[in-house]
Amino acid sequence: MKAGPFIIFFSIVLTLYGLVNAYIFIRGMQAIPEGSSWRNWYAVTFWLVAASFVAARVLERVYPSALTGVITWIGSFWLAFMLYFFLIVLLADLVRLIHHFIPFLPQSLFADYVKTKVILLLSSIALVTVVVAAGFINARIPKVRHLDLKIDKTIAGEKELNIVMASDIHLGTIIARRKANRLVETINALQPDVILFPGDIVDEDLAPVIMNNLGENLRQLKARFGVFAVTGNHEFIGGAEPAVKYLREHGITVLRDSAALVDGRFWLVGREDRDKPRFSGKNRMDLTDLVKSVDTTLPVILMDHQPFNLKEAAGLGVDLQLSGHTHHGQMWPFNHVTSAIYEVSTGHRMIDGTHFYVSSGFGTWGPPVRLGNRPEIVHIRLLFN
Repeated sequence: MKAGPFIIFFSIVLTLYGLVNAYIFIRGMQAIPEGSSWRNWYAVTFWLVAASFVAARVLERVYPSALTGVITWIGSFWLAFMLYFFLIVLLADLVRLIHHFIPFLPQSLFADYVKTKVILLLSSIALVTVVVAAGFINARIPKVRHLDLKIDKTIAGEKELNIVMASDIHLGTIIARRKANRLVETINALQPDVILFPGDIVDEDLAPVIMNNLGENLRQLKARFGVFAVTGNHEFIGGAEPAVKYLREHGITVLRDSAALVDGRFWLVGREDRDKPRFSGKNRMDLTDLVKSVDTTLPVILMDHQPFNLKEAAGLGVDLQLSGHTHHGQMWPFNHVTSAIYEVSTGHRMIDGTHFYVSSGFGTWGPPVRLGNRPEIVHIRLLFN
């Protein structure tokens, strides 16, 4: 991304982040009684924690270390706390506004208003802590989703193709050795013919991946026809060239606007991420041009990280498109946002004879928390005539 647009984008995000935190901070401070020593502790703790996410994004690039990892974990968790504190404070203010015009709250709440505010503050902290903890546990337990999809094509001597797909792994500080081991063990246990990673394998910064030697985990993946991937937006955010080089050095074939005939049996088509122009200044190849050399009498599987313009693939002889990116919102209520933006936010759909599967993803971005959806590894049996 060019310096000018990046600075503008970063400034807008930082401003919004600061405003949301200021709103939560002010409402929290108003709930602590005047003159209480807790006010000072609250102010210092709040802003140190709130600043940790921004500090971590900078430190991961310039000084990856164990200390940076701790700051990253704190900042990442704070994003989840911030979201649900914001929703609670916003709801409380809406209730107060309605009560101002249409009184409906019991007067007993206002008899000792100072005590009421303290109780509400402590109750909110307890509730958000429980919610975030539940989301953290949920994010640590991926499920395997099994699908049987039939296409009207044949492969000589083959009745089915055993595919395992995992999108949005986000290897880095948060998704590190333990979860990478689980990914590899789960995939290998499914005995895949081919393993497909449709983007966002690494989480922006490559330094934590190298520091934790996560490439060695990827080397342990086993499939008859190999492991294939495409770039996602996070590969481009952190630098696509070094990320792709690292993945290729560790046994993954990265398809960059290219098509591969695998063992003479089926075609894999891999698109560069939709955000490539924004970060590199170069356009990705048009899908029509990309599939010109593909023999569509054989099964054709397309990987495209972001699930936009699905009908385009349906009209070009593609049998199965695999995507990710959405995380299905990752945390409620963002699943409603992604459902409004994307034709398919998660799951399977058939459009004009083409199968589409959009995965909610294996890893997480930002908070290591999932609410309203589960992390997943997708096991697809592609059945032939």
